[in-house]
Amino acid sequence: MGRGTRRWGPLLVAVLGGAVAASGGSALGQPADNAPYRLKVDAVAYYLPGKTALGVPVRKGVVAVDPRLIPLGTRLHIPGYGPGLAADVGTAIKGRIIDLWFPSTAAARQWGRRSVTITVYR
Repeated sequence: MGRGTRRWGPLLVAVLGGAVAASGGSALGQPADNAPYRLKVDAVAYYLPGKTALGVPVRKGVVAVDPRLIPLGTRLHIPGYGPGLAADVGTAIKGRIIDLWFPSTAAARQWGRRSVTITVYR
């Protein structure tokens, strides 16, 4: 054990543990309870046939997310798009970016990329 570790270790744990508990959420800014919460993200439209990371066929409502921020299987509501299911991941999906599936390239281009505040249900 290094010099001073014994004295500062419990104090640091108490301070850091209290900071997370006092904020009422995780280090990612998510609430600690199972209440729905809102999250501002960039929503990008895409059209590709196939299956998702969960094995679900792509269809309207299938959303690709960063699973470190929004766990796979989470229900979402996206304004202007409707209900969604976090069922896929993508190499370009990092942080507060989501991909929304559309039934055609034209529909995807019409949506484009927008900043929206989604509701995340647990």
